[in-house]
Amino acid sequence: MKHVILLGLAMLLAGSACTQRQGAKSNDKVVPIEQYIKGKSYDKYQVATFAGGCFWCTEAAFERIEGVVDVISGYSGGTKKYPTYYEVGDGGTGHAEAIQIYYDPEVIDYKTLLKVFFVAHDPTQLNRQGPDVGSEYRSAVYYHGEEQATQVKSYIEELERNGKFAKPIVTEVAAYSEFWVAEGYHQDYYELHPENPYVQRVSRPKVEKVKKVFADLLKMKYRK
Repeated sequence: MKHVILLGLAMLLAGSACTQRQGAKSNDKVVPIEQYIKGKSYDKYQVATFAGGCFWCTEAAFERIEGVVDVISGYSGGTKKYPTYYEVGDGGTGHAEAIQIYYDPEVIDYKTLLKVFFVAHDPTQLNRQGPDVGSEYRSAVYYHGEEQATQVKSYIEELERNGKFAKPIVTEVAAYSEFWVAEGYHQDYYELHPENPYVQRVSRPKVEKVKKVFADLLKMKYRK
């Protein structure tokens, strides 16, 4: 990720997540989601696709929610096939860093996932989240079908009507078209590299916020 350090010394210490990444391998490949989940028997689950800044943060936040079966980091909302991390970061592919969520509808519903999403990031920031600047960090919901489209539009109207945020919500709402699974070293990054400065200073506060607000929705292993 290309991070513009705007938050003073603390963020300077955090540094660039791009330069702090660990475990990167030259043979990591971007693959279409259909290939990635083949053989995983996910047909019985429903799907949600969100973009809310760095996918390390949003992936970790949703992994803690009961009923969420899997969260995959990747790229959505763009035009180029097989976009790489660096191409997305350069802004030329039109993609956003996104997550694909597979969830059990008997345990959690889409409306609840939307509630978590609008707490897990700031939907009023245009093409950025905190220190992360660029269209790849935009807020977006890529809906699967008209039912999801209706729910997200209705929920955004509800949030604005209730004055939940001091500024207008700028979340992009568009039909889902594709999802490219990010390079392997991005998957489960929060869990695998808790010592990373970016994880400690940027990701963890977001995850902890979700845990606090949705304490009753957490998987047992994440409850205190």
